[in-house]
Amino acid sequence: MAAYSVFQNLNPRTQAAIPFLLDVQSELLSGLGTRVVVPLYRSGAADVHAMSRLTPVVQFQGGPLVAMVPELAGIARRELGPCAGDLASARAEILQAMDLLLTGF
Repeated sequence: MAAYSVFQNLNPRTQAAIPFLLDVQSELLSGLGTRVVVPLYRSGAADVHAMSRLTPVVQFQGGPLVAMVPELAGIARRELGPCAGDLASARAEILQAMDLLLTGF
């Protein structure tokens, strides 16, 4: 699995608001049974407020999604749905948001 791959969210309780999960874990740790992901929310989902540096809006499959970096989570690899594409083009924005979350800068 390559970092910045986007996977379908298989959780039926959350997939309406969060259709995709963005894998941000390094390939060097591909042997682990878990992956670190950022939920990608539909921009119109309730209680989703884009904050330019912390929760960047990314374009994927023709529409805007909010990368909710504060909801960064580790999940089992088996819980990831099929790969739907990648967001390598948004790498700098995602890294900047993770840096703000973890260091405050």
